[in-house]
Amino acid sequence: MRWTIAYYVTGNNKCPAKEFIDSLSDEGQARFIFITRLLTEYGIAVKEPYVKQIMGRKKLFEIRIKDKSGISRILYFAHTGRRFVLLHGFTKKTDKTPKKEIEIAEQRMKDYLLREV
Repeated sequence: MRWTIAYYVTGNNKCPAKEFIDSLSDEGQARFIFITRLLTEYGIAVKEPYVKQIMGRKKLFEIRIKDKSGISRILYFAHTGRRFVLLHGFTKKTDKTPKKEIEIAEQRMKDYLLREV
C-alpha cells in the first residue's frame, strides 16, 4: 500500500508548505517531486540523502533539496493511515536547522493533530 502526501492548512486556508514549494526554482521543484515519489512508494524506509530526521525530535523529518539557488528544507511528519504531512518550508543558510524553523513546524503539527480530532 502506498503512502500519501498531505499539506498542513492554516485556520485561514493558507498552505504554507505548498506556497514555499511553489516558490522553488524549476530544479528545486523537480527534486521535490522526485523525493515525494520515493516517499509515496517506500514510506518511512527513505533515508539520507533525501530525507533526515530532525535531531532531538522523534516525529519530525526534513525533505532535503539542494539546487543552484541554495539549500531548502521541507519539514514533515508521518501520520496514521500511511500519510506524510508537510508542515513548513524554508531556505537554509547555516549547517544546522534553525530552532525557529523547527518550532514553527512543531506548532503546525500540534495544530494539525488538534484540528483533526
